[in-house]
Amino acid sequence: MHSVERIGRYRLERRLGAGAFGTVWLAHDDELRAPVAVKVLADNWSHRLDVRERFLAEARMLRQAGSQRVVQVHDIGELPDGRPYFVMEYADGGTLADLVADGPPPVPEALRLTASAARGAAALHEAGIVHRDIKPSNVLLCSSPGGGSRVLLADLGLAKSLAQASGLTQAAGSAGYRPPEQASAGSGIDARADVYSLGALGYHLVTGEVPGEPGGIVRPDRLRPGLDPAVRRALLRALEPDRKRRWPGARAFAEELERLAAPGRRPRPRR
Repeated sequence: MHSVERIGRYRLERRLGAGAFGTVWLAHDDELRAPVAVKVLADNWSHRLDVRERFLAEARMLRQAGSQRVVQVHDIGELPDGRPYFVMEYADGGTLADLVADGPPPVPEALRLTASAARGAAALHEAGIVHRDIKPSNVLLCSSPGGGSRVLLADLGLAKSLAQASGLTQAAGSAGYRPPEQASAGSGIDARADVYSLGALGYHLVTGEVPGEPGGIVRPDRLRPGLDPAVRRALLRALEPDRKRRWPGARAFAEELERLAAPGRRPRPRR
């Protein structure tokens, strides 16, 4: 693949990253005069029809979401050797993993970023999709014309339709961000699995640390002294091992984080 200079009308510039099943390239669309990201199925998986279908399913689900909070797919095609590829918008601001590598951001910014990712997850859920692998490296930042950054969910390689997810029998996800129901086979999952992962994302952004195993997570205010108790409660509710005790959905979690991040907010009375 390193010898290929073009894919269709897209001129390759450099490799952005590689995963288990594909490589993502920064490319230039010469017709639209715009940068794009091109994801190509890895050569060593090209003979596996099930992997090929999973690769194409990711492109379809990204398109199905149809949200400005989820990476958009613009095109799809095949290389001369038959490997599929799809073309996405390019996020020029890196990932949340890049951002937190320099240390945790201010708490209000960490909450706003997590809330934006949660809004993206809510868009997926409304489209009937559960992500199953939300983590900092799968959340992208894209410059906005008016300044600031848009937060985009990416990489639906492990995503499933919610209709199928209740019967999933295979463990999936990344350590530290994976809810207990995804770590063991046969549990079945729903949108609250992504709520847990979003809680882990917010915990990482606030504390600078990946949370531990479900049920054994260090309180975030012990890692970031002075943290607002309401922020601690919001994050730990998302990280409840029992999904019935989590936020009921990604949108509800986003709304609470946005409230907590608002400047000059008044504490909510305890009941």
